[in-house]
Amino acid sequence: MKLSGSSLSRRVARAALFAAPALLLSACMVGPDFSRPAAPASRHYDLQAERALTAPGVPGSAQRIDADRAPTDDWWAVFGSPKLDQLMRQAVAGNLDLDAADATIAQANEAVAAAGGALLPQLDIAAQGGRQGTGHGTTTQYAVGPQVSFDFDLFGGNRRRIEAQAALAELQCHRFDAAYLTVTGDVARQAILLASARAQMDALDELLADDRRNLELVRSAERYGSATQVDVALALNQLAQDQTLLPPLAQQRDTARHALSVLAGKGPADWTPPDFALSDFALPAELPLTLPSELARQRPDILEAEAELHAASAAIGVATADLYPHLQLSASVSRAGPGAGTLWGVAGALTAPLFHGGTLKANRRGAVDAYQASFAIYRQTVIRSLGQVADLLQAIHHDNEEYAAQQRALNAAGTSLRISQAGYQAGETGLLQVLDAQRAYQHALIGQLRAKTAQYLDTAQLSVALGGHSDSALARRMARDNE
Repeated sequence: MKLSGSSLSRRVARAALFAAPALLLSACMVGPDFSRPAAPASRHYDLQAERALTAPGVPGSAQRIDADRAPTDDWWAVFGSPKLDQLMRQAVAGNLDLDAADATIAQANEAVAAAGGALLPQLDIAAQGGRQGTGHGTTTQYAVGPQVSFDFDLFGGNRRRIEAQAALAELQCHRFDAAYLTVTGDVARQAILLASARAQMDALDELLADDRRNLELVRSAERYGSATQVDVALALNQLAQDQTLLPPLAQQRDTARHALSVLAGKGPADWTPPDFALSDFALPAELPLTLPSELARQRPDILEAEAELHAASAAIGVATADLYPHLQLSASVSRAGPGAGTLWGVAGALTAPLFHGGTLKANRRGAVDAYQASFAIYRQTVIRSLGQVADLLQAIHHDNEEYAAQQRALNAAGTSLRISQAGYQAGETGLLQVLDAQRAYQHALIGQLRAKTAQYLDTAQLSVALGGHSDSALARRMARDNE
């Protein structure tokens, strides 16, 4: 039976397609099969801090940990702030770092698809033409037709390359998750710092007003001879010293506003974030805390290091497959002329390395070394993560102590102020004593505000350190859809 050029090319391609799966199933994959590293065996981060944070605390100030509970996707919801939730969605939808990470994920997925093409027959069209001269004259020759080739991947080198690309694509997803956590953590941090700056500036305004009233009273007393110029100088010095506290707080407020604009993908002059007050946040009484073994399975930087380790493992397989023979099938059909008709051919090629100057074995040893380096990086990432959570647990424990101490100082200052005011009304104390008591109260209030700010900041950092979410890419798409 005679076959036309087009039908023969289809038969060749079809035969290669049918043969490929059977041969791939019978082929082996050299190199190590990747298995996830064992999770940390420890059940604690810092035993002393965990015990302190599970003991009964002071209601309204001390925080406790809730073991075996992971942060939710929208981890910032623990603060109970609709204003923060709205700003967070704006920032997640508009952040340009996340745009870049999104595009990088798409690029990595295309790299996986490109590598996967090596498992299928490669079909091309080839054409050539030319003129040839002999003693009898010149002739024009040409040939055009399809060519198909297929690498049987006997030892799995191509499949290991796909495995490596898939691991790198997974790495980019975890890198996006890490960027997502960084962005949301920064938004929460800057919003808290903005609220804290405003609260401290309000308290400082009251303190400066007390300083000015004190200065006027001392000056009046100096005019009547009951105070000296030294007293006036001391009052002026106190006012000047307290005034130095205002510019750093204003800088903190403005920097936080600018940072929130940038996080939302806007220029500071083009978009102003909402103002926050500390009353916009509620301090959660209970904090999530997962086991170290669960942290290793959900924290993005650990998963990123794990994906990199997987890619390094697959690279060993690629380098190992290069040491073994390669079998390739090729076929072609062409229409040649003039007068030559249809030409076709099928050929198989087996190549095996004999001597490459030690290059192939050195490549494999280098791949093993790269795997060992990736494994060390993975272990260090896990240990560093455990240390970060331990630091934050201790920070929250000491935040509780600091807040309780500042609250006691504020209560004592409030009691002193009430006694001074009552004594002044009864004529037993002077106005200067009342103003000094007011100044002491405002100082104590500023200290208490700073302690509460530290509690908010460390609460947010703990949620971020624990992984903070499970599907940030999906959350980002939903946020964009809601815009």
